[in-house]
Amino acid sequence: MLTQRSRYALRAMLFLAEMPVAGPPTSMTRIATEANVPRKFLELILADLKGAQLLDSQRGKMGGYRLARAAHLISLGDIIRTIEGPLALVPCVSRTAYRPCNDCKSEADCAIRHAMMRVRDETARILDGTSLADATAKKLAAA
Repeated sequence: MLTQRSRYALRAMLFLAEMPVAGPPTSMTRIATEANVPRKFLELILADLKGAQLLDSQRGKMGGYRLARAAHLISLGDIIRTIEGPLALVPCVSRTAYRPCNDCKSEADCAIRHAMMRVRDETARILDGTSLADATAKKLAAA
């Protein structure tokens, strides 16, 4: 399950994806209001997303946040990995944080590992294949 923190991050990024590319940065207060995210949590989330180079920020009275690159170049997988870490449900199938399981006799013969590899691969395929632009276009098409 996605944590509330990931859902907040996705909502904030989807909102920013709908802002004009050449427009002014969007204030944290506006993002919090429009994406329905508590400002206290949003501040930490935006800092993580900025650290992952998914957002740019500008300080000052007219400051705020904007996507660091075009919405079609930021995937939902990028956002979730930034907030949650690896997509794998078990550490022995993680591509970025691999650890052997303590209770596994043989990774090669482990049915759980093989199933979780398929889950990881399909999850990554879908999330990495869905950009912010895709998600906002689907949202507009459904409206």
